[in-house]
Amino acid sequence: MKKFTVPQFFIAVLLIFTGFTLYSCNDDGPDIPLVKLEEMPGNYKGKLIIVQGTTKTESIKDFKVKKDTISFAEFPINEIVKTVVKDTGKVKTALKAIGKVKYNLNYTASVNTGNNVVELAFAPKTLEFQIPVNGVNKKTVVTLEAKQKGFYVGMDRSLRYAFTAQKITVDGTVLTPYEVINYNFPFCIKN
Repeated sequence: MKKFTVPQFFIAVLLIFTGFTLYSCNDDGPDIPLVKLEEMPGNYKGKLIIVQGTTKTESIKDFKVKKDTISFAEFPINEIVKTVVKDTGKVKTALKAIGKVKYNLNYTASVNTGNNVVELAFAPKTLEFQIPVNGVNKKTVVTLEAKQKGFYVGMDRSLRYAFTAQKITVDGTVLTPYEVINYNFPFCIKN
């Protein structure tokens, strides 16, 4: 019977450990199922960050995602009303009189399998509602834009998107000066 020398023994042990190490590297982690368009619709709750100039507000917002639409039963209009009314004492009264404003944000979805995301290309319509100012209703038209795509992320099944209130027109007159209102939904999940 042949005896192993000390260096041969260490080489044999090293080869065995290397084999175990390389075998354990073969597992690339958990299998993440590919994202599908059909799984995206549902009721969502997400963080909303609104920025206008140097003012930033954060809240939690509920909305519903359908096949080609994100529906808000109560669109966040506070900043819009503050911009139009300007008198902080009258803003609360105007918001109470307006009540809930519904809005549908249209989109076209496509699956990006390479990144395991659903990409959303938005086609926002204008938002129109009446704002009571000093006893007179002012027709307010808000031009919304989405300059970047939104994403439904396959890794964590979250929805992320942003859009802006680019311009506000009151009774046919464009508000100037006006600071754009940014609506950012950085992380939304199904309820």
